[in-house]
This record gives sequence, structure tokens and C-alpha cells, in this order.
Amino acid sequence: MNTIIQHHNTTYQVDLSKPIDISIPLSNTDANPIAWYIEKPVIEPVRFGEWIGKVSEGMSSTNFNNITFNPHGHGTHTECLGHITREFYSVNQSLKQFFFIAELVSIGLEDQEGDFIVTKDALVSALKGKTPEAIVIRTLPNDSDKLSRKYSHTDPPFLAEDAALFLRESGIQHLLIDLPSVDKEKDEGKLLAHKAFWNVTDVKNLNPEARLEATITEMIYVPNDVADGSYLLNLQIASFENDASPSKPILYAIANTKV
Repeated sequence: MNTIIQHHNTTYQVDLSKPIDISIPLSNTDANPIAWYIEKPVIEPVRFGEWIGKVSEGMSSTNFNNITFNPHGHGTHTECLGHITREFYSVNQSLKQFFFIAELVSIGLEDQEGDFIVTKDALVSALKGKTPEAIVIRTLPNDSDKLSRKYSHTDPPFLAEDAALFLRESGIQHLLIDLPSVDKEKDEGKLLAHKAFWNVTDVKNLNPEARLEATITEMIYVPNDVADGSYLLNLQIASFENDASPSKPILYAIANTKV
């Protein structure tokens, strides 16, 4: 059943009973994706001496786990410009609205001297003049092993600097992509795409034009049976006062958008 939603003076019809979850769940198994040279997450019960916070152990009436993870390396996460600045900025303070009109685009990667890149030309062609609030980039090929891929030392694909600049100049506030980073894995700390998208020219002294409210969400996964097109995006984060938070982006098909 479609629900009528008013967003920026435009009316949309969406079926809220049919969410499309494009996040990757976090687990303490070998199936969890990993980037940036760390080990898999740890989820384990609290222990006080011989007492174990696990119902199946017979000592506790509740399951009471500690979780150790890294938002950047262990799955779907949303980050703000505080990820690259000397001064602290929190994604929890940067992201204050949670519903956006998003365009899902599938992008073939271009081989440039052994690097596979999301180019500006590919984005221009895919967007066809649209300027949504958010863009969701599904890179091709779109293998399901993205759900559990081990990215460290593999030089994954990334976003060209001029492609990130194009997205910024198009007014797109929220960038979602199925890669561990918009930048090259080993780039000597240049972070060209991050800086271009957030309009950060000096990480030590933030320039007035820097985009405090813009976010980048990495390590999503969009199934192949979800068609390119316009969607209502619900971008939710956990309330961490940190540069990044694990997140759960959800797409809802807008009436006449096929899924």
C-alpha cells in the first residue's frame, strides 16, 4: 500500500512496507567484510570472574555482549568531513535530516593504468542531468562477494577526483558507494575524492566553504535485482559522537520506479 510523503514541497508515493536494505550486517564471523588491515569484529559476552553474560551458559538471565569493531573497516558506515580534518567533527552532529531523494546508478569501472576508477564521464552519463540530494553508486561487476570481501592490500576501485568534484558541484549532499573508500587504498594520504566532495582545501584550518552537512557512506551493497532510478532514501546512523558511525541506508521505491 502506497504512502503519500511530502518532501521539499513535492509529493511522492512510496510503499513503506517494502524497504530495500543496502547495508551490510556486522558479525563476528569470517563472512564479515574487512578493510584497512584490521581483524574481524569481536562480539563476546561480558565476564566477571566465573560469571558469563550469556543465557546459554546458565549463569545469566540475559545476553550481555561487548562489541569491538571499527566503523570504517567492518561494514556499512557513514562519515562526515571530520574523517579527514584536524579539528573534531561528529557525524552525529552533521547528519540532522534522514530522508532524501536519491538516484541509484550502476557504473562500469574504467581501467586507468591498472587502477579501476569511477569516472566523471560515467557519472555524467548515468545521471542524465538529474541533481538529486543523494546518489547511490553500484559499481559493476556487482558480485555478491562484496558482502564478505577482504579488501586489505587489494587496491580496490575508487572515485576519480573530478568525479567527486562533479558530484559536489551538482549539489549532491550525500554520496553512497559500494567500495571501502572513495579514494585509492594507498594514495600517500592525498584523499583527493574526500577533499573534493567535502570541499576541504586545508585539513588543519577548515575553509568557510567546507560542506559540514555532506556525508559519504561506504561499503554498501545494492542487489542486482534493484533497478537504477529514483528512490526515497532513509539514511540512519547510530548516535556516535565520532567522525563515522555504522549506518543502515534503506531505499524505498517511488511509484513508477520498478524494483
